[in-house]
Amino acid sequence: MRSHNVTVTSLVLTAIEKLAKNEGISGECLSQAVLELSRLFTKGRSTLSGSYLESPTLAAAYLTYFLPVNLSKIQVLLDEMPDEPAHDTFSVLDLGCGPGTGALAVLDWWSQRSTDSALSVVAVDRSPTALCQTEQLWMQYCRTAEMTGASLRTCEASLERDEWSKDVGPRAPFDLIILANCLNELHADATDPIAMRSCLVTQLLELLAPMGTMMIVEPALRETSRALHQVRDRLLQEKRCTVYSPCLHEQNCPALVKPDDWCHEERAWERPEMIEEIDKAVGFIKDALKFSYLLLRKDGKTIVDRRPNVYRVVSELRELKGEKRAWLCNETGRSEIGRQDRLVSPQNAAFDNWHRGAIVQIEKVVHKERRGKVSALGRIEHDAGVTIVRST
Repeated sequence: MRSHNVTVTSLVLTAIEKLAKNEGISGECLSQAVLELSRLFTKGRSTLSGSYLESPTLAAAYLTYFLPVNLSKIQVLLDEMPDEPAHDTFSVLDLGCGPGTGALAVLDWWSQRSTDSALSVVAVDRSPTALCQTEQLWMQYCRTAEMTGASLRTCEASLERDEWSKDVGPRAPFDLIILANCLNELHADATDPIAMRSCLVTQLLELLAPMGTMMIVEPALRETSRALHQVRDRLLQEKRCTVYSPCLHEQNCPALVKPDDWCHEERAWERPEMIEEIDKAVGFIKDALKFSYLLLRKDGKTIVDRRPNVYRVVSELRELKGEKRAWLCNETGRSEIGRQDRLVSPQNAAFDNWHRGAIVQIEKVVHKERRGKVSALGRIEHDAGVTIVRST
């Protein structure tokens, strides 16, 4: 796993810490709330209520611990988006915003860019408490940064009903639409939740500017990731959009072929001190950002030029006896590729720097035949050129 050098800025931490102090929850009570939220987000998903942010204790735990983590995931993807020509206003829609995770991530990212454009964010959530926190964090950040030219509008509405579109629709088109850690919570009890979620994304794509990006971020769990893969496949089958990243193809997701497979990202990051303290108290080690995601477009742009010999690494580089292996994905499907230690050469030395999420090019992959059968395992030979096209 390679570091993306992800850090939470002091401006963000100041805004969070000041709001957290107002909540008046700290110490053991806060640690227990973090443990409870972690349980609900993982093992207890069937009991997860959409109104958990209405609980002062759970809201404080989310604000202090989970918001910086999820904000960092969004900022990783903001940096991954293609650069677009500047225009008067960069318009953002943050749906299921919680306490403003996406809105604050964009505000902080935007403040560090050299641009004369204005920033306009519309944040939508069903929780009035969460929207109040969104406004407080936004104002605190702008006040501390002495920032002008950024505007926020909040909208209290449920994404499971069409009420949000009445307020949001007239403000379209948006340059960026964010659905972060909320799509999996929608229509959980529906007969066909994938169809309902795909319908929502289709609706949102109609609000996206022609050269805009839709960002969907989900937990890296098998259940939530596979559900996102299924939404992806449906959207592509209906030709609603194309995938900018992480996928290097528009075929059905090969991670869905086997029921135990799923695809996710893992990026190293620098923990803020307040998260490190909570980790020590509860026994966590939040030293990596784990998530599944899609960046969707309507203009056909892709993160790299797609070719049959270009792959995304979808596993860690595993060291076995006498060789190393990794799983790759592209238009040909998911494949396991290995290189024996005795075949290391200057041409294939870049193999040793492979990591989850990297995009790589292999000059030649060999599938050896044994007892009349061609091995599914691909081999990199001594003279095969290997390059890293894009790191994470």
